Amino acid sequence: MTASVKIDITEDTILVGIAAAPGIAISRSHRVNRDRMTVIERRILPAEVGPEIAAFKDAVNKSKSQLLEVKDQAGSKELFEHLYIIDTHLLILDDEMLIGDTLRLIREELINAEGALNRVLRKLRQMFERISDEYLRERRSDIDSIGDRLMRNLLGETHESLADVKDQVIVVAHDLSPADTVQIDRSKVIGFVTDIGGRTSHTAILARSLGIPAVVGLETVTSLVPDGTPMIIDGSTGTVILKPSAETFREYLIKKQHYDYLESELVQFRSLPAITRDNCPMALRSNIDFVEEITAAREQGAQGIGLFRTEFLYMSGEGPPSEEEQLAIYSAAVEQMAPFPVTIRTLDVGGDKFVPEFNLADEVNPAMGLRAVRFSLKEVNLFRTQLRAILRAGVFGPIRIMFPMISGVAEVRDCKQFVERERQDLLSAGIACGENVEIGIMIETPAAVLIADLLAKEVDFFSVGTNDLIQYCLAIDRGNEHVAYLYEPTHPAVLQALHQVCRAAENAGIDVGMCGEMAGEDLYSLVLVALGFRELSMNAMNISRVKRIIRQIKIPEAKQILDHLLSLSTAAEVSAALEKEMSQRYPQVFSEKYL
Repeated sequence: MTASVKIDITEDTILVGIAAAPGIAISRSHRVNRDRMTVIERRILPAEVGPEIAAFKDAVNKSKSQLLEVKDQAGSKELFEHLYIIDTHLLILDDEMLIGDTLRLIREELINAEGALNRVLRKLRQMFERISDEYLRERRSDIDSIGDRLMRNLLGETHESLADVKDQVIVVAHDLSPADTVQIDRSKVIGFVTDIGGRTSHTAILARSLGIPAVVGLETVTSLVPDGTPMIIDGSTGTVILKPSAETFREYLIKKQHYDYLESELVQFRSLPAITRDNCPMALRSNIDFVEEITAAREQGAQGIGLFRTEFLYMSGEGPPSEEEQLAIYSAAVEQMAPFPVTIRTLDVGGDKFVPEFNLADEVNPAMGLRAVRFSLKEVNLFRTQLRAILRAGVFGPIRIMFPMISGVAEVRDCKQFVERERQDLLSAGIACGENVEIGIMIETPAAVLIADLLAKEVDFFSVGTNDLIQYCLAIDRGNEHVAYLYEPTHPAVLQALHQVCRAAENAGIDVGMCGEMAGEDLYSLVLVALGFRELSMNAMNISRVKRIIRQIKIPEAKQILDHLLSLSTAAEVSAALEKEMSQRYPQVFSEKYL
């Protein structure tokens, strides 16, 4: 439950959170109760086990029915491309780690249903908190959403639907689930702010996709903002203004009109080629977790999948997915995306114990432990199964294999030997597999940057994972609020690292792309093109924004700007120079934000 904090909200009170979905919303607050419930664990008698199990199963079934109803409503509102998220939540309601472990605790530990569920949810949250990758760590919000729904159904509490909102408002909540978000009537809910959450949560992704401005991670906003408070939210900067003055209101009204006009123009870029003014083609691709996302990616103009995260295939069920299960998913992705390529990243898990089948010991520092390709080279049966499925899916269209967290040539050669061994085994067994399946690596460790020239001789392409590379390069955990401010994509060390990787790829004649968050930020598009990136992979909703800038770039001019940025000494100097340059060159897009 959010603590009650009483303060006097004065005119133009400013709160700053995480910019989750761009846009400006001006309205009054509407508080929705999504506070976490207080749960009392108690011992039960053996005679109570049956009724407690029955109550828990009823809550599970009721939760499934509610989600199916949400799915039907979303389908009727033409939000079908987002329904994979609801399907994911339905799968979680069959998950052995959540449902099976709760039932086991009730039976074996003689604990009441809500106490058992609370224990299991706490264990799952702790597991996700140890994950180093921000995107995967944010999947904890899906567990929270399902856990909250189950607990409310167990305790008989009502769950207010956002579909019932009658007036045009900005929703204020502790957190919102994807099910909440897809029920939003966009003519009524014009924005939302939450205490918790991150930019890569499913709710934030949905908000961006639906065009609903959102600011998350405000920590105590629900306790600060009473119902009906006049407020402005700027989802591009993470700013929330309470009780705006007349002057502030006019300022943001102009900003909102300008932003809405630019957004309406983006639609025209979906069908246009991503090509610079001096005719240098770029490949703008999409990052996905589920094959169901491909429809939306193609609608946004994606020319392929630059990163198919496969971790979620291993998170449901009682064990890792079989070769046939993976083949069905990969081949569907390839067929739907053809003639453009699909890049499958091999399993990127490890010390954070994503795979229930392999109960690895806790590590002091899992971010630098047995994870990613190191895990695959240790658990070779898992690795071989995934490689076989990828190779077989290559029959259906262009597919690429990408190995994560490479730190040396030996790892690459080991991986390539596994690929070739599985290819020969498939052919010997008379099983068709793709010809000319490209092999690439993610550049996300300083070691890979320093020996990029050697690694480039071993592979067909590079893809830079900036999320991890920046953290490792600067020794910054951006999930740690005490040092997150030091996470700087424009740090001179980061720019030099990217420059070195691109030169190594160019000298070796291989493709170099980027699949980290930096690729989807239009502020950096000119710099990335100047560095030599010719493939950028991002959330599909960012493709048109990036394309709008790319189509105005002349590479010689961009390289001149890059040379100046590379000569600067601090991240602050680089950021200021880049923001000034982009504001002057593309005033309609950047001037109001940075000047």
